[in-house]
This record gives sequence, structure tokens and C-alpha cells, in this order.
Amino acid sequence: MDAQATQALLRFFRRLNDPRAANARHPLSDILTLAIMAVLCGSQSWQDVETWSWLNVQWLKTILELPHGIPSHDTFDRVFSLLDPLAFEKCFNTWTATLVESSRGLLVAVDGKTLRRSFKHAWSKTSVHLVSAFATKNQVVLGQVATDQKSNEITAIPQLLALLQLSGATVTIDAMGCQREIARQIKAQDAHYILAVKDNQPTLYQKVKALLDEGILDGFAKMSFGYHEETDDKHGRIEKRRVWVSDEVKWLGEELLALWPGLASVAVVEATRQDLGDLSGKVSVERRYYISSHTGTDAPFHAKAIRGHWGVENALHWRLDVNMNEDQCRLRVKHGAENFSRVRRIALNKLKRFEIKKENGKVLKTSLRLKQKSCGWSHKCLIEALLA
Repeated sequence: MDAQATQALLRFFRRLNDPRAANARHPLSDILTLAIMAVLCGSQSWQDVETWSWLNVQWLKTILELPHGIPSHDTFDRVFSLLDPLAFEKCFNTWTATLVESSRGLLVAVDGKTLRRSFKHAWSKTSVHLVSAFATKNQVVLGQVATDQKSNEITAIPQLLALLQLSGATVTIDAMGCQREIARQIKAQDAHYILAVKDNQPTLYQKVKALLDEGILDGFAKMSFGYHEETDDKHGRIEKRRVWVSDEVKWLGEELLALWPGLASVAVVEATRQDLGDLSGKVSVERRYYISSHTGTDAPFHAKAIRGHWGVENALHWRLDVNMNEDQCRLRVKHGAENFSRVRRIALNKLKRFEIKKENGKVLKTSLRLKQKSCGWSHKCLIEALLA
């Protein structure tokens, strides 16, 4: 069963070409398996991976070939720095497609994250910036691509979208991705978009802002609109979010509509926040504006999609930094940082689906970090996580 569990995952990565010479001592499948299993158990560096592997070598010999024992941390470092990141990503996408049965109705948040210690040269401090696609409901990382700088997200996002099956999904992106070509590509892939609008698109921003601000002021008189309101009183603050959606996009002008493929509605989120720890009682109010390809005025749906997008910070980025210490990773050679990050996302997808059960079958409510420790403590838990 243990061997079957590893093969069930590795079958998606069999097309990955080994970048080494034909006389390599350690099979690529062994190296990939050891890396994934060690990260599931909490390893945060190649030294960690090597040490975990040696401590479990007798058990590992029952499920892996290991013709020359455990690879050194230098071998792990060299192999992952040489692996083609695009080929690795395609294998990753093939696997994640099996975790999400259908993209129809899926909310996909596209957002970027910088690996702060991955800069290639000490004098340049140019860190690797990753753009990830995240299924907010399933909390599954669907894919990622790397760029050298945050400003290059505009070119990385289309590459990432092209790798994904998006038919029927709704893609949410922050203002950096509010670009006509990106909107066109999303529609071409039979998907919908909800894009944040800011000053990087000054004409669009001013017209959308004016239309919605005037609509709120006039109570949307003689305009079709939807409204949704929700209040959150957690984390020492009270936040009320009000969402208005209108499909009266004709008021933006035919010339502007012709530039934005599929633009069918506009939305605004007004967040009123009061910090309960602030004795002055200060209340802040902020409005954020969006364009959408969804017809109609479904405000609850837009509120859910927009709220889910910003949840990526907690559901993905925070876990990668706090639980897996990604920001402190110092891999800098070639594709090492990007590919190790991809291994973390493989482990994260597995851990999110893995459940620890008591003898009576009741699911134990645990943190991601405790799940990693459980995999390290118990081979049974590790195999169950691989099969999750």
C-alpha cells in the first residue's frame, strides 16, 4: 500500500525529463518522492530533506529503489535547480486537475508573492516573484509561474492562465492584472473575470468610480442594481462591507466598452472599519471598484468572489510563510527556488485535504503545522496524506 501511494502521485510526473546524464546514480522518481514526503513532514531545506530521508531509510527502502542510498543535499539542490520549471508546472497542473473535478463555477484567485531571500546576486537583490492560481473554495493551488520582478506579473499572468482549464470558472485578479489582453484571454478560455480597477487604468477607473459613486448618492434611481451587506466583528475590529453591482455599463461609453472584451457589469465594495482597540473611536471608510464579465446584478456572488480573492493572503501566502517558512528560503541557483516552491505547493494541496481521524472515526481538528508533525511522527499519517 505504501508503494502504491507514492506511485499514485508520481504517475503525474513521469513525463518530466531528467536533466542529468544517463549515468546518474539516483533515479529522478526517488528524488521527487523524497522531496515531497520530507516537505510533508515539515522539511524546509535540502539539508532537512536529506536528514529526514536518512532517519527513515529502512522504511524508504521498502517503497523506493534507492540503488545508491539517500542522495546528498547537494544532489537535491543540483537536480531541482536544473529541472525545467515549465515542464514541472505542466505535470503539476495535470495532477491538480484531478483534485478539482470541474472548473465550472470555480472561483480562481490569481495573485503574486515574492520569495524574499531568493535573489540571485547579493548586489542586485532581485528576488523570484511567483504568480499563483488558487481555487478559493477547494483551497487548492492550481498552478504557478515565476517572474523576476512584481512588475512582470502582467506577462506572467497570461502564461499561467494558458496552462489552466478555466471553462466556466470566474477569475479574480487585483489591479495589476486589470489589462485588456488578460480580459480577452480569460473570455477566450470560456471563463469570466472580476478585475479590480485602480489608477493604472485612469480612464476606466474614473468612469467606473463616477458611475457607481453617483449611483450610490442617488440611490441608483432608474438604474438596475444589486445590493449585499455583511458585517464581520472578529480580530478586534468591526467591519461592515456593502456591495453594489450594476449592469448599466452603457453609461461608460461605447468607445470604452469596445476596448474591454466581455465587460458586462461594474461593482463597488465599501468597507467601513472600526478598530476596537483605538480609544479615539476612529472609523475608516474605503471604496474599491471592479469590472466584471458577469451579466446581471448578483451582488452576493460578487461579494463572495471579491472576499475570496483577498482570502488568498491567509489561505495560501500566510501558510507558506508561517508554516513552511518560504520567505526565509535561501535557494538562489537557477530554478531551485521556483521548483522547491512548487514542491511546497504539492505538499500544501495534500495537507489541506488530509484529515487525522481518531479511533472512533471522528476527524481531529488540527492546524497545518500539526498535520506536518503527524506525518513526521507516523508513517501511516504520511501515507494517508499522500493518498489524500
